[in-house]
Amino acid sequence: MRAMTRADVDAVLAIEQAVQRFPWTRGNFTDALDSGYLCRVDEAENGGIRGYAILMPAADDAELLNIGVSRAEQRKGLGRAMLAEMLTAVRARNMRRVFLEVRPSNAAAIALYRSAGFGEISVRHGYYQNASGSEDALVMAHEVCKMTGESNG
Repeated sequence: MRAMTRADVDAVLAIEQAVQRFPWTRGNFTDALDSGYLCRVDEAENGGIRGYAILMPAADDAELLNIGVSRAEQRKGLGRAMLAEMLTAVRARNMRRVFLEVRPSNAAAIALYRSAGFGEISVRHGYYQNASGSEDALVMAHEVCKMTGESNG
C-alpha cells in the first residue's frame, strides 16, 4: 500500500460508490487527506486502485474510518492484508487501541475484524442510515499495544 493522494480520490470514490449503499462523498475523502489522517491505497500492477483504507489517529488510539475493496478484488485476501498493514502502522506509532464501527448486517466485515483480533465493545443505536431509516453500529476495538509498547498480536 502507498499513501493516498488527491489524484487517487476519483478512483477511490468509484470503488466506494460501487461497494457501499451509503458511500462517503468526495468531500469526506479530501477532508481525511487534508486532516492528515493515515490514508492508504492498494495499487494494482497496472496502476489501478484495488482498495483503500482511512485511519484517524487520536492520541494513544486510532479509529479505522473506512476500508474498501473493489468488487473484482473482494474475497481474495486484499481486505485482510490492508487491515493488517493499518494495524502495523498503528503499532509503529505506539498506539494502544484501534476502534471501528460496522453494520451488524455486514457479516463478512465482522468476521474479518474478529479474525484480526477485534471484539465488540458496544452498540450505537441508529448510527447508520439505511433503506428503512437507520441501522445500529457495532463498535469494535482491538488492543494493539500494551502501555509498555509490547504487541498483543
